[in-house]
Parts: sequence; structure tokens; C-alpha cells
Amino acid sequence: MDMQPKGQFEAKVSFNKKVGDKFYRLGLQFTGAGAEAFGGTRPGQFAQFDVSNVALPAPEAIPEELKDAAARQILLRRPFSFARVVRDRGITTVEVVYCVLGPATLRMTTLTKGSSISVIGPLGNGFSIPQGKKKALLVAGGTGSPPLEHLAQALTAESPTIDAIAFAGAKTANELPFEKRLDSISRELGFWLGEFGRYSIGSFVATDDGSAGFKGTVTDCLLDWLSQNSPKPDETIIYACGPRPMLASVAKVAADKRIDCQVSMEEMMACGIGLCQSCAIKCKSQTGGEVYKLCCKDGPVFDAKELLFVQG
Repeated sequence: MDMQPKGQFEAKVSFNKKVGDKFYRLGLQFTGAGAEAFGGTRPGQFAQFDVSNVALPAPEAIPEELKDAAARQILLRRPFSFARVVRDRGITTVEVVYCVLGPATLRMTTLTKGSSISVIGPLGNGFSIPQGKKKALLVAGGTGSPPLEHLAQALTAESPTIDAIAFAGAKTANELPFEKRLDSISRELGFWLGEFGRYSIGSFVATDDGSAGFKGTVTDCLLDWLSQNSPKPDETIIYACGPRPMLASVAKVAADKRIDCQVSMEEMMACGIGLCQSCAIKCKSQTGGEVYKLCCKDGPVFDAKELLFVQG
């Protein structure tokens, strides 16, 4: 039985800074029971945010492509995973990375230090770290980096003997959800991203147009690394988060290489607790047939072998 504490809590905004054209990094602080609950959050778990009462930006600050959608009423909470969790003297601070794509995330840009927000969580099942692994490959596509940043933090603290490397991909450099890329010397040493470098974890960047790092998809970058380094399959694990087609391609690479793989699915969620069943995912049953599982309750992290987009 899952005994992890969870519930509805009020969080205070500690910062909300822009880190790219459409990306923001939001810091939230919990005290009391909220600090206890979120202090135990596992990488890959998520929470549901209520932004229905958050104000819109000034009209001139609303992007043209969102002007029509901006006035829509926000009825449902929005799910977010965590990029970092720090517990210190009774206060738990979590960091969330979000991209301004619609009316809910547009409202989030107006959150300022001291603002309050209602949060339900922590929810779902996160990544696990199996015994006997010596190499962890963290593969992020698009906005899929936050749970992998959190995993990097956990690996450093809990499994320091595991050598981890991160791969982050996007269509262009401007669509990478990171605050800054490190200097040229650091990049030559395999440390592209400060968010992973803070844990002494090497990282590589891939962009479809070649505007930063490896030219091609993040899966191509992963394959290139695997061909050059040939890690032992039974000692290696791949963790991935990103769009479904990217996860399918990473899962296929893992299956072909006989490497264990866990993926965090990005699905639309309404309730976040398994009641509405809007986030059903088709998986393989134990008898070889098909079964539906809920991303919010059974996931969002799954063994890639469970998912039907894995071939073989």
C-alpha cells in the first residue's frame, strides 16, 4: 500500500524567472504538512496546480498567438513534474519548469514572490533506480527535462557510484528549456548544461537544425554516443521523458540494445488521481494482450517494455 503522504496544500512562490523565449522556472515553498509531503517527492512524480484565480498579464504583454485563448476560464488543474526538490529546516522548496503555451501557463507568468497557489500532490509513480546499474543515460526531448533534472539530483545523492550522462534535444537552440549553456571549454569536456553540471553530470545537446550541439534528434545523439562508448547492457539503464514519438524511438533503441529503459509519459490529465480516466495508455498485458493503464495513477513513469509502441 502506498503510504506516501499527499494532499492539497498551499505553496508560496519564492521566484518566477524567465529562462528562455517561452520558458520560466518557478520556485515554490511548502511548510508544515506540505513540506513533509513534498520533501519525499520521487523524481518523475507530479502535482496538480490550480491557476484559476491567477491574474492575466497586462494586455500588451500577452503574445499575439494567445490573445484569443487568454480570456478562457481555467476549470481544471494543470499537472507539472519537478526539476529540483530541496528540504531544509522544515521548508521544502520545489522548482518547476513551464512553457507558455496556453491560457493557464500564461497566467503563471504573473506569479510573483509571496504569491500563493494551491497544489495537490505528490502524485503518480516516479523513476526507480535498480540494483547493479553502473551507467544511467538521461534523455530529454523538448520540455521533458524537469523530471530528469530531479533524477540527476537523486542519483547524485542516493547512488553516487552510478555514472550518469544527460542528453537534451529540441528543434532549435531557442526551444531548449534551460537557463544557460556552459562555456566552450566546459562543452568540450561534455558539460553543456548547468542544470546537470551542478551535479557533476555530463550533458550533450542536440538540435534538429544544428543551431546548438549535435545536429539531429536527441535519439540520434544517444545512438551516436552508444556506438562510440558501447556500455554493457546489463549495467546500463536509460531514463527518458519527452513527446510520445521521441519516447517511442528511445524505447526502440533500448530494446534493440537490450538496455533497460524507463519512460515518463506526457499525457493530458484532468483529475490527476485516476477518477476521470482521461489519460489512459495502451499497454501490454501479462498474457500478451492489451490493457489500458492510467498515466496519472499507474505512471507517469513506465517500464518501456510495457508500452505498445515498443517493438520486439
